[in-house]
Amino acid sequence: MTRIPVYLDAGDPICRAGLASQLRPRPEVLVLDDPERERAEVGVVVTDTIGEEAMRALRTMRCAGIHRLIVVAGQIDDTDLVSLMEVGVAGFVRRADATADRLVTVIRSAAAGEGSVPPDLLGRLLAQVGKLQQQVLGPRGLTFSGLSDREVKVLKLVAEGLDTSEIATSLSYSERTIKNVLHEVTSRLQLRNRSHAVAYALRNGLI
Repeated sequence: MTRIPVYLDAGDPICRAGLASQLRPRPEVLVLDDPERERAEVGVVVTDTIGEEAMRALRTMRCAGIHRLIVVAGQIDDTDLVSLMEVGVAGFVRRADATADRLVTVIRSAAAGEGSVPPDLLGRLLAQVGKLQQQVLGPRGLTFSGLSDREVKVLKLVAEGLDTSEIATSLSYSERTIKNVLHEVTSRLQLRNRSHAVAYALRNGLI
């Protein structure tokens, strides 16, 4: 079994030592010290509440190249959920539930690119996402993916091999409009070209 390199960040050294003592004996994970942080595949932040300090720790991990993030928190409010997802948090564990078995399960899920959210938090997260879509993205013609319905339609036709004129005919737009749509998508999402845009849409399950 290959051990998953994990970096821990806690509000105080005693809390970090306690968590590390739970995880070090486990054959599934390898707890890294500070000098080895950049080797980590999964980062775990332990906090009482989701405040600026916890968010700073998560952003620091992402800047260090740790993209699989887990939060262990005593309390997570509804307003925290979307912010945590935006930072890239894949797993949530309440401190009361943070046994070694539970932590290892969530770490393995994160390392595999999967999310792990307690059922009640998942329901609240979906409600927050729905509110964001309805109140913020919807009025701007966007979906939660960052693409409008028209942009998705254009990318689907690009993926099918149609050229600009064929896409324009199919959607009853001018060729200039199609070019503008593709330019807007590639610029906004920092994609190299239309092929990269199609790859982005496929990877995110949009087409």
